[in-house]
Amino acid sequence: MTVASSGPAADTARAAFREQMDAKGHAVENARRAVEGLDAAIASGALQRTPALEAMLADLALALEQDEGQKLGGKSAEAARFILRAISRELDNA
Repeated sequence: MTVASSGPAADTARAAFREQMDAKGHAVENARRAVEGLDAAIASGALQRTPALEAMLADLALALEQDEGQKLGGKSAEAARFILRAISRELDNA
């Protein structure tokens, strides 16, 4: 069983992720920036990487994968938004 991270750093990391997730702009770019911030929060110890979070991040990586020069379309954006919402819910356990 994983105990959720607590304290100001964890709260700030969760809020920053949610802010980036809801930012104006393309969902794919927002997702990339949100994951970068989340990775930094995990690396700093502010949040813990749970098994569910790990699986969601792997799914998101697949949704955001693209070949050089390829633009990601609406399905990738829709998948990114869906997975980001799931990650946001899971962050309360991270």
